Amino acid sequence: MTNTSKKKITNGILWSTVETLATKGIQFLLSILIARLVSPSDYGIIAMLAIFLAIAQSFSDCGFSLALIQKKDRTEADFSTVFYFNLIIAIISYLLLVIMSPYIATFYKEPLLNVVTPWVGIIIIISAFSIVQNAKLTIDYNFKTLAKVSFYSVLIGGGFGLFLAWKGYGVWALIAQSITTALLNVVFLFGYTRWIPKLIFSWNSFRELFSFGSKLLLGGLIHTIYLNLYSLVIGRRFSAFEVGLYSRSQSIAFFPSSNFTIMISKVFYPALCDIQNDSEKLSKLFLQSLRFSAFVIFPIMVGIQVLSQPLISCLLTDKWIAGAELLSILCLAYMWYPITYLNWQILNVKGRTDLSLKAEFIKKIFALVILFATIPFGVKIMCWGLVFYNITDIIVIIYFVKKVINVSYKEEIKHLTPVILLSGFMGICIYISILIIQNPIIQLIGGTSVGLIVYIMFSYLFKFMEFETFKSIIKNRA
Repeated sequence: MTNTSKKKITNGILWSTVETLATKGIQFLLSILIARLVSPSDYGIIAMLAIFLAIAQSFSDCGFSLALIQKKDRTEADFSTVFYFNLIIAIISYLLLVIMSPYIATFYKEPLLNVVTPWVGIIIIISAFSIVQNAKLTIDYNFKTLAKVSFYSVLIGGGFGLFLAWKGYGVWALIAQSITTALLNVVFLFGYTRWIPKLIFSWNSFRELFSFGSKLLLGGLIHTIYLNLYSLVIGRRFSAFEVGLYSRSQSIAFFPSSNFTIMISKVFYPALCDIQNDSEKLSKLFLQSLRFSAFVIFPIMVGIQVLSQPLISCLLTDKWIAGAELLSILCLAYMWYPITYLNWQILNVKGRTDLSLKAEFIKKIFALVILFATIPFGVKIMCWGLVFYNITDIIVIIYFVKKVINVSYKEEIKHLTPVILLSGFMGICIYISILIIQNPIIQLIGGTSVGLIVYIMFSYLFKFMEFETFKSIIKNRA
C-alpha cells in the first residue's frame, strides 16, 4: 500500500470515527432521552412499520450508490442518471406505502398506523435526494464533510424530537425527529457539495450500473426483509409493548455493531475497490479491515452483553428492564455482523454480485427455518435463534468469498482469534468486578472502566497492530 493510500485510509478512519462517536453517539443519546419520555408502545408503533420502510428505501437506492463507488470511470451522466432514477423509484415506493397503509393497520390491528404511515413514508422521498451526494463524498474520501453533515442534522433533528417528546407528543415526536433529521441531512449535503444534477439521463449508464446494482438490490431486499421480519412477526403475534421491548433492545444491540461496521467499511470499501485487480494486496487489506473491525466492535458488544441490566436500568428506567435479557442475547448475535458484512462487501469489490445474491438466498433459507422453528417458544428463544443464524451466516458467506480471493476459513479464524480471546477475557473481568455491587449506576461506570483498562492494557502488552494504528491516528492529530 502506498503512503498516499495509507494516509487516505488513516484520515478516513479518523473522520469516520468522529462521525460515529459524535454524530451517532448524540443520536443514540437523544433516542435514549426520548425513550425515557415516551412509552414502549410508542416505539412499538414505529417498529411495526420498519419492514415496510426498509423495503421501500432499499428500492429507492437499488444498489446504485455502491455501484458508483465500485466503478472506475464514472461520468457526470452516471451521477445524474442515478439521481433521477432513485428519485422516481422513491416517489413510487412512497405512493405504494400510502396505498397499503389501511391494510398495514388491519394486519397489525392498530388503527393509528393508518394515520402514521403516510407521514413516516415521507422519509423515503427525502432520503433519495442525498444518495448521490453521499456516494460522491465517499469516492473522494471526504469523510470530514460527511461527519459534519450528520452531526448537524442529528443534533438539530434530535433536539426537536426531544422537545416534542417532553411536550407529550409521544409517537409523533419520533416521527418529527426522523423527518427533520432526514431533511436537514439533504439540505446540508447540497450546501457542502454544491452538486446539482444535470438534465441528463443516460440509458447506457443506467444499464451498466443496474447490472451491478440490481443483484445488490435483490440481495439487500432479502436481507432487509429478514432483518425486519422479527418485528413484523412479534408485532403480529404479541402486544405493542413486547414489540417495543424487542425493538428497543434490538436497536441498542445493533447500534454499535452496525454503525462501527459501516464506519470502517465506508473507509475500506473505496480503498479495496482501488486495488481490486491486485489479488495479493486485496487479500492483505481485506484481512486487515476484518481484524480492525473485530478489534473495535467485539469488546463493545461483549461489554454491553455483560452490563445489559444496569445499562437498561440507567438509560431507559426500570419500565424497560424486561428488555435487558433480550439485549444480552442480541449482543451475542450482532457482534458477528461486521465479519459477515465485510466478507459480503469483498464480493462487491470484485464485481461478483451474482455470488453475493446466491449467498443471500442460501443464508435466508437457513434464517427462515430458524425463525419459524423458534416462534412457538417466545421472543427470548427467537433471539437465541438469531445468535445461531449469525454464525451460520458467516460460514456461508466465507464459502463464496473463497471463490474470488485467496482467503480461507482458517485464515479468517486465525486473524480473529486473538481479538475474540481478549474480548472474552475482558467480559469475564467486567462480570467479576460488578458481582458484589448492587447500585446499577456504579455497576455501569465501574464495569465500563474495568473493561476499558483491561482491553487497552492487554492490547498494549501483546502489541496489537490495531492499537498501534489508533496511537498513530491520535499522535498525528495531536
